[in-house]
Amino acid sequence: MGAGLSALFTGEDGGSLSQSLARPSLGDLPESCVASIIGYLDPPEICKFATLNRAFRGASWADFVWEEKLPPNYRILFREVFGSVPEKWGKRDIYTRLCRPHTFDGGTKKVWLDKSTGGVCLSISAKGLSITGIDDRRYWNHIPTEESRFSSVAYLQQIWWFEVAGEVEFPFPAGTYSLFFRLQLGRASKRPFGRRICNTEHVHGWDIKPVRFQLWTSDGQYAASQCTLSDPGTWIHYHVGNFVVENSSAPTKIKFSMTQIDCTHTKGGVCLDTLVIYPSKFRERLKHF
Repeated sequence: MGAGLSALFTGEDGGSLSQSLARPSLGDLPESCVASIIGYLDPPEICKFATLNRAFRGASWADFVWEEKLPPNYRILFREVFGSVPEKWGKRDIYTRLCRPHTFDGGTKKVWLDKSTGGVCLSISAKGLSITGIDDRRYWNHIPTEESRFSSVAYLQQIWWFEVAGEVEFPFPAGTYSLFFRLQLGRASKRPFGRRICNTEHVHGWDIKPVRFQLWTSDGQYAASQCTLSDPGTWIHYHVGNFVVENSSAPTKIKFSMTQIDCTHTKGGVCLDTLVIYPSKFRERLKHF
């Protein structure tokens, strides 16, 4: 009888049951302490840790945690994209909303925050660019595709004067940004059972002379690059150049272009998807030249 009662109040390691129950665990950490710890994590990691227990879940909603993840000018960004910030929203709500791609300017532009870093990304569709000859079906056509954020791309069959230009004005946070044109030689489509094929029938002229890329900013910055287009059937981000934003409280205006205007030969068979602007530290994520 005595031995039975002794076993009942003894832990698995020989200690008393009261001692076992008194051992500290993650759930015993103060919520403010947990918030200070997870503040060093990336946003996706914070959301994963929020599933551990109540303390981590509560800490994952702390405003001071997400204040550090948001761009310094997040209020300006939110007003630019959505209007005023709802009064009852916390910083995590704002971060989550800004991470969802938002379409604006007549459906020709999208902007979003990168979920892991909070960096601002912006994309402009082919329909939001100025393309020489775009209204002449002998040269250009807009074709539907699942391979674009905007569900369509501009396809060039053949032209002598290849010129694409555009501009955008947006309150980018301070930092260094890179511009890319997303292009593909050939016209991709899907066969039954989802097999992807690429028609390269009209691809010609891009190996004779390079394409020239340029950008200008409202504060006097300029960058240029050039390369020949290659690798039919593959979407490639062709690097235009970089620009630096120092004043995040005012919008930055960027003009850009892509040309191949040597009229000694025609060129064709290229798909133009988008012009994208990413923080320069993302450059290694992209296929580019």
